[in-house]
Amino acid sequence: MLKSATDPKSIRMTEEEGYPSQARGMLYPEWGSWLASVNQPRYRAGHIWDWLHRKKIRRWDEASNLPKKLLGQLQESFGIYDPELVRVEGSSDTTRKFLWRLEDRANIESVWIPANPASFGKSSSRTTLCVSTQVGCAYGCKFCASGLAGWKRDLDASEIVNQILAVERWASSQENDKKDEVSADAEKRRIQNLVIMGMGEPLANYDQLLRALRILNHSEGIPIGARRVTISTSGLAPQIERLAKEPEQFRLAVSLHGATNETRSKIMPVNRKYPLEKLIPALESYREERGKMITLEYILIAGVNDHLQEIPHLAKLAKSLNAKVNLIPYNRVDGLEWVRPTEERQELFYETLKSAGARVTLRREKGHDINAACGQLRLKEEGLGK
Repeated sequence: MLKSATDPKSIRMTEEEGYPSQARGMLYPEWGSWLASVNQPRYRAGHIWDWLHRKKIRRWDEASNLPKKLLGQLQESFGIYDPELVRVEGSSDTTRKFLWRLEDRANIESVWIPANPASFGKSSSRTTLCVSTQVGCAYGCKFCASGLAGWKRDLDASEIVNQILAVERWASSQENDKKDEVSADAEKRRIQNLVIMGMGEPLANYDQLLRALRILNHSEGIPIGARRVTISTSGLAPQIERLAKEPEQFRLAVSLHGATNETRSKIMPVNRKYPLEKLIPALESYREERGKMITLEYILIAGVNDHLQEIPHLAKLAKSLNAKVNLIPYNRVDGLEWVRPTEERQELFYETLKSAGARVTLRREKGHDINAACGQLRLKEEGLGK
């Protein structure tokens, strides 16, 4: 885990142009700089960080060990805004989907996915959270709900961080409602794995995303290790090359969904700007720089990309990149024509791809009964879905 941010450029930027207005968007070293600027001791940064990220305060006056003068300075300079929980939808497999309302009344979504039950029927404490990075999406993948209402804005770092803290707070409240099941160690409720695969294109909001991840990765905070963070992209080649040079060991997943330009362009407009001829070299560069396995996400859509003719191309690409293919049956989106293949077709595609020498998994996606594909709750709330 990092003790501090490793990008001095980002720190210089904030010193020259001002600090974030929201407290949870501040990097750890920025707190030290700000404290010095208001004639407060730098060691108070650790206290502030603890209150914000571990104790998850909602108001500055809850920080009981901070002096009154400092509390006044903090209240004057930084807000603490928690997203409003509009709706939670539960799944029979314990997946939960959250609709959050932000300060400007925009809606975003997060999906909380517990691991499969542990031995002896006990619930596993390991959880994964899928978070959003934008309000809507500008990339217009034809099968996706996130872009149906268009792109409105990027999230700032605090809005990304707040999704994790708000879900943890919700999980803790659920546990407290079941006194006989409360763990003696509240930290076991912590989210262990983070997937940046919710609403929006994460790499289109690169700077705020990296700022948020460095906040979450800090050893004095939650913390979520970089190797437990997977960043998903629809294929923004320049940003993939940039990510390869970052110091943190974040994992990369690429929403491929088509192994030829012909198939991919039908459902992913981004392929016109970054066709496979540009995307593949960027992925090769990432693999060579990081030495980490890349995951190729492949949503199976009936009659679109589940043809067996796709398999030789997909297998060749996966093997050349030493990548893993994650097959995901399509989650139905209200208002769109696409449907998932039958289970027999899914199995046939999986077995044929495996026989072709590709490393492949077939995910029986959790949350299908709650329309867990990101963007659908937002559409319903805003009256844009059918």
